[in-house]
Amino acid sequence: MSKVKNYLSLIRFSHTIFAMPFAMIGFALGAFGTQARHQPLWVTFLLVLGCMVFARSAAMAFNRWLDVEFDARNPRTAIREIPKGIISKSSALRFVIFNCLAFIVCTWFINPLCFGLSFVALAVVLGYSYTKRFTPLCHLVLGVGLSLAPIGAYLAVTGRFAVLPILFSFTVIFWVSGFDIIYALQDEEFDRSQQLYSMPSWLGKVKALRVSELLHVLSTACVVAAGWYGGFGLWYWAGVAVFMGMLVYQHLLVKPNDLSRVNLAFMTANGIASVVFAVFVITDLVVRTTF
Repeated sequence: MSKVKNYLSLIRFSHTIFAMPFAMIGFALGAFGTQARHQPLWVTFLLVLGCMVFARSAAMAFNRWLDVEFDARNPRTAIREIPKGIISKSSALRFVIFNCLAFIVCTWFINPLCFGLSFVALAVVLGYSYTKRFTPLCHLVLGVGLSLAPIGAYLAVTGRFAVLPILFSFTVIFWVSGFDIIYALQDEEFDRSQQLYSMPSWLGKVKALRVSELLHVLSTACVVAAGWYGGFGLWYWAGVAVFMGMLVYQHLLVKPNDLSRVNLAFMTANGIASVVFAVFVITDLVVRTTF
C-alpha cells in the first residue's frame, strides 16, 4: 500500500479531476447521439477510463522522470518522490513504459481509429515535458494534451469526428493553459534562473496573469459556442454559469504580489469548475433524451 501511495503521489492522481469530467462529456455526447455501436457501452466506458488513467499516469511520471534535476534544485519540488529518493528514476521509467503500453492496448480494444491515434496522443502528452525548455507556449501544449479527452472519448463511442466534442476540446485547451499559467507563477524566479520558459518567467507575473485572463475568456467563448451549436437547454447554461464563476473566482484569488492562494485557485476552483460543469452537461443530455 505504501508503494501504491507513492506512485499515486508521483502522478498527482487527484489532478485527474481536471480532464476526466470532460472525457465523460465526450463519452456522453457519443452515447446519447448514436445507436450504432460495435461493442456494449459499458465495455467502451471501462476502456475509456483505462485510457484516461494510463495516458495521464504515463505523462505525469514521464514529466517527473525528465525534470528530476530541475525538481531537485527547486525548493518547492525537491520533496517530490524521485529527487527525494522515494522512487528511483529507473522505476519511474518502467512505470511510464507500462502505462504507455496499457494505454495502447486499451485503444486496440476500442476501435482501429483510436488505436491509430493512440501514438499521436502519446507523442503530445509525453512531448509536453520538453516544451518548457524552449517555448513559453508550453502551457498551451499542456492544454492540447488534456483537450484530447473529450475528442478521444467521443471517438471511442462513435468512431468518427464531430464539431461539438472539438468545441469542448478547445474549451479545455484555453481553460487548462490559463490555470497552468497561474500555477507557474510560483516558479517565476526559479524558471528564469534555470533558463526555463513559462509565461511568468518570460513576461513577468502581471502580464502573465493578463494572458491567463485572456485564455479564460476564450475558454468561456468556446463553452458558449458549444451550447449554442449543440442546442443545449437550461441545465447546460446553469453549468456554464458555474464554470464562468469559478474562472472569475480564481482570478480574484491570485494577485501578482500575493501567491498564497494559488493552490486554492488551482485545485479547488478548477476542480469544482470541471466536475459541476460535466454534471450539468450530462444532466442536460439525459433530460433531452428521456423527455
